[in-house]
Amino acid sequence: MAVTMEVDGGDHKPPLETLEPPPEQNGHDEAHSRSPPPPEVKQGVASTALSPPPPPDSSAQTPAPIPELKHVGPYKPNYKPHLILSGHSRSLSSIKFSPDGTMLASCAADKLIKLWDAETGDIIKTFEGHTEGISDVAWSANGEFLASASDDKTVRLWSLENFAVLKVLHGHTNFVFCVNFSPSSKLLASGGFDESVRVWDVARGKTLKTLPAHSDPVTAVTFNHDGTLIGSCSMDGLIRLWDTESGQCLKTLADDDNPICSHIKFTPNSRFILASTQDSTVRLWNTQTSKCVKTYTGHTNRTYCIFTDFAPGRKHIVSGSEDMKIYLWDLQTREIVQVLEGHRDVVIAVASHPTRRMIASAAMEKDLTIRLWIDQPMEG
Repeated sequence: MAVTMEVDGGDHKPPLETLEPPPEQNGHDEAHSRSPPPPEVKQGVASTALSPPPPPDSSAQTPAPIPELKHVGPYKPNYKPHLILSGHSRSLSSIKFSPDGTMLASCAADKLIKLWDAETGDIIKTFEGHTEGISDVAWSANGEFLASASDDKTVRLWSLENFAVLKVLHGHTNFVFCVNFSPSSKLLASGGFDESVRVWDVARGKTLKTLPAHSDPVTAVTFNHDGTLIGSCSMDGLIRLWDTESGQCLKTLADDDNPICSHIKFTPNSRFILASTQDSTVRLWNTQTSKCVKTYTGHTNRTYCIFTDFAPGRKHIVSGSEDMKIYLWDLQTREIVQVLEGHRDVVIAVASHPTRRMIASAAMEKDLTIRLWIDQPMEG
């Protein structure tokens, strides 16, 4: 029987060890190209409910009949090119939409962070300050801060109120490769080539915990929906789940082939983790059973740390690829439902708009563009 799963959650979110099983129904061209180190270096627009018709009233004008909604079959994405953004001078490494979707942040090997207007594609602001290339950027959930991870061994916090650096976080002893805020925006997690995960107090700019997380560089860090868990993955091929409060490792997810794990992301209900690995596979892991329940293949990923995401609407998976394309898979059936072409180099990063059916993609050195794609649903 095919396994189907629900990635969204209700208001009540159970802790890790009591997660219910899924229902049976229905880098580094320097670090920033997100490639392995050398051997010596260790949601779509929400539907609106139709209001019920008013009670019969002989004095009121009869309202026009509401057209009947026709069943058009399963939704299939039909993304089309919308905008091309240019501005970086070295390989892009990470792109992220702001929580409200009005802006897009990008970072690159050129040591710069750029803020773009997601509607017009105009550059709003360029942040300067890092002394080496930048591998990752993240928004705080409240939209007040940006964090950036750099080869200069620092994490920087930037204020979106006055567009200035707020704090420079020191502690990592090697390149910082990944960064993410907790849902409360009070904590920040970062990982890097020193093989550790650091948990920071955002208000004080101080390290709260240093987790001896992995035996190789840490490639991604992420919090679950309520901030009680931190997920990390590494070039050692392992995905680890940590208790945020105690710093204890609760689980380790590993595939028999142990490919380098490039990127991870929790599903909204935290029951699953989406993982991108350098054997040209995206995997969906059940966090309760520690089992891989779905695999998505067809793209190419053997060299670089490529981002993956849930496409808007959360019914599809989206990933970049080393063949210069963007791939979308049906979450349940695992079939490729669309391939987007247009970039001229490795598509290193993808990001999904929080409220619109829009995807952003970014490419490396021979391209240097960010492309925005808009879904135009097909009739029938």
